[in-house]
Amino acid sequence: MAALWLLFCLTSSVLTTATPQPFSASVISRHDLFVQIDPERHALLAADRLTIEAIPGRPLRLSLAGTLHLDRLVLSQSSTEDIGRDLALQIEHEATAPFGQYITLPAALVTGGAMTLTAHYHGVIDDPPKEPRHLRFVTPSETAGHIGAEGVYLSSETQWYLDVPESLSRYRLRVALPSGWTAVTQGQRRSSAPCPAELCREAGLVLAEWETAEVSEALTLVANRFVETSREWSSSGGQSVRLATYLFPEDAGLADEYLEATARYLDAYISLLGPYPFESFAVVENFFASGLGMPSFTLLGSGVIKRHYVQPYALGHEIVHSWIGNSVFNRVDRGNWVEGLTTYLANYYWHEWSGDHAQARDQRHLMLRGYSLHVPPERDYPLAQFTRKQDERDNAIGYQKAAMVFHLLRQEVGEESFWRSLKTLVAQYRGRYADWHDVERIFAETAAKDLRWFFAQWIEDTGAPALTLKNVTAHPLPRDADARFTLSGSIAQTGHVFQSPLPLLVRMSNGSQHLVSTQVSGADTLFQSALPFKPLTIELDPEAMVLRRLARRDMPPVLTHYVTDTNRSVILALGGSDTDRHPFQDVVKRIRSQDAQKAPGQRTAIMTLAENALLPGEGSVLILGGPASRLTLQPLLSTHCGTRLQLRDGGVTVAGKAYDGPGIALVASCHREDRPGSVVTSVYALTPQSATTVARLLFFYGWNSYVVFQDGKPIARGEWDAQHSQEVSLDDAQSVH
Repeated sequence: MAALWLLFCLTSSVLTTATPQPFSASVISRHDLFVQIDPERHALLAADRLTIEAIPGRPLRLSLAGTLHLDRLVLSQSSTEDIGRDLALQIEHEATAPFGQYITLPAALVTGGAMTLTAHYHGVIDDPPKEPRHLRFVTPSETAGHIGAEGVYLSSETQWYLDVPESLSRYRLRVALPSGWTAVTQGQRRSSAPCPAELCREAGLVLAEWETAEVSEALTLVANRFVETSREWSSSGGQSVRLATYLFPEDAGLADEYLEATARYLDAYISLLGPYPFESFAVVENFFASGLGMPSFTLLGSGVIKRHYVQPYALGHEIVHSWIGNSVFNRVDRGNWVEGLTTYLANYYWHEWSGDHAQARDQRHLMLRGYSLHVPPERDYPLAQFTRKQDERDNAIGYQKAAMVFHLLRQEVGEESFWRSLKTLVAQYRGRYADWHDVERIFAETAAKDLRWFFAQWIEDTGAPALTLKNVTAHPLPRDADARFTLSGSIAQTGHVFQSPLPLLVRMSNGSQHLVSTQVSGADTLFQSALPFKPLTIELDPEAMVLRRLARRDMPPVLTHYVTDTNRSVILALGGSDTDRHPFQDVVKRIRSQDAQKAPGQRTAIMTLAENALLPGEGSVLILGGPASRLTLQPLLSTHCGTRLQLRDGGVTVAGKAYDGPGIALVASCHREDRPGSVVTSVYALTPQSATTVARLLFFYGWNSYVVFQDGKPIARGEWDAQHSQEVSLDDAQSVH
């Protein structure tokens, strides 16, 4: 093959035809790739033998990265007859995709059936990863692909090989890299040895061969100076899987932790979803921030690896993608159901499955709060329109709301039907595309139930119900009645009306509880329940079992209240002579950078603390303070936080517990007494040194009412109770609310 490298220059010409011909539905069924990578020069040389299932008489359009140069293209009509033609091609660079190019085979050359096309190309791929453009990280670092001394990352977005949309292909990949480098891709590694001279003209290269047994939407290749650790593992059902880690040398000691966690997740999800679809699974460390799941491996950023991210929402989430997304495929442009179901199974259901019901409940609450805060009604869109995560709003709709929709679907069809439907979905669509309509069909057929209304309401329509209790009364009954009290009232829906289950929890005078199951379907739904003891309180869905909108004031105050408020201010309360160089100034710079694209009237107001400590008239306020302003800050915090926060000389007291020393810092949010939907968030540090880490990671702690740090590490955190809730108290008489 070495004789083919760069010996031919492809002369391309633009073909013109009298009548434009539609592009075909041809697909690539197999790639046989050889790639030689030079990390220092950001370069690759490649040869790809493609097997194409072609539609006769229609042009064939293939994509390739715009930074790659096509040197030679040879067309064979079959595997035994090579007509050996350099081809006249139409090559175009689209204005909307400046880094891409499209290479079109004329219709006259597309004879149909199995075609073999061999491409030789070379070029540079050098798009260094950049931090995501969001206040709080919800997406990986942004790159179309990169080859460099720090690592190699080539994905479908890179367009590093010729491709046709919606091709489900098998791959054989031989990749040559400098000695000391290891390549990881999908499938199984068949061999690794010094690259023979007839293939690699440079000395010292190592050639690894990988092959996929299953079809895939795309091929991702990563490479670095890894330490590989592996073991053979068998599930409790007897399936054998090769487990591996590819970690940087300084993190190689974490291999066993990740291998053991991988085995736990695989064993659990094999029982829920059926056999694991691949021969192996690997945890691979990445040189930039990421949490990506590919067929047979996950790519986790180095910072994630170092923080022992074996939790369900991290490693568990990517392992579930092995079934959902990497074995059963999703046409993202037709609606992305994959992320919502994966979030439900990993981020949420793992806790329920493992018996941690408190954590499961907290996850349901968190999903409702995330949707309610990040997606106000005017910015909502139907779940069917979610494609991929670009910001917190997309995350709240496509991940959190969607997970709650699957929780509702489980309640609608029942336990047995829900889990049987999931196994059926995975089995029927393995190696195929499935859309929302396919998901609906599988669940409806398995449950023998018409679910059209459910998918129309929750998937194709927008929003979620906003529910309140009205006219709740409790009446004593005659002594000879079977029950002693009757409780009645109504549930009001404001705005769009939804059909939904809604549990009501009644707490009674003897300390017991009673669950009232209701179904809301109109603007007002009446309910009535007979009770054996006097009811004291009634609460809407305290376990967060159904999808609904929560009012901002009905949630515990957290930093995310500030982030999502339409009216925001920052008050600098640092004092001292070194204010301009204080680490909290970095927070201000980040906020100003985020606001740069906004209209002036929508930007965050930045001000200094006044002696009277008055807050702006509207919105949420972020106070960045230190000991020099303690005496002015304390009365302000007392107004909105009561006795929960005390700033003392040399320390702070939070919820009655003292924390002292120069390394202490605090982030705490309280509802504004005068504006309950907004918050006052105080970020307070005893010294500039204790503020450094907090300033850098502040917005990672968006879901805690308070976090106490010591030398940059969180040592205490929690949530305040909401000032307002959807719990109605019943007085000593009949109680009318």
